[in-house]
Amino acid sequence: MAGEPQADCLFCKIVAGDVPATVVRESETTVAFRDINPQAPTHVLVIPRAHYPDAASLAAAAPEVAADVLREAGAVAADDKVEAGGYRIVFNTGSGAGQTVFHAHAHVLGGRGLNWPPG
Repeated sequence: MAGEPQADCLFCKIVAGDVPATVVRESETTVAFRDINPQAPTHVLVIPRAHYPDAASLAAAAPEVAADVLREAGAVAADDKVEAGGYRIVFNTGSGAGQTVFHAHAHVLGGRGLNWPPG
């Protein structure tokens, strides 16, 4: 069920403290941690504490939490000092778009040139 922890979800386990992660920020509604396979010098995932399978379902069910994820993504960029040089926030939605963990999350990427289009 959306919003409820899922026993088989890696990110729910990180939120619960059952799986270690390099946490860089926490709020009442979000957790931000470094990606284990970084694609840029700054590569942090910002996730809602509550489980939603993707960004669209998060935005539909809890728009205030979706806003919190974006706010924290900006704070991560500021903390990592990539604001001035530019950074990217990415939500992959669905396996065809590269989503591998089906718990909504934003990738914050920065610290290097980010070409367009991506991929």
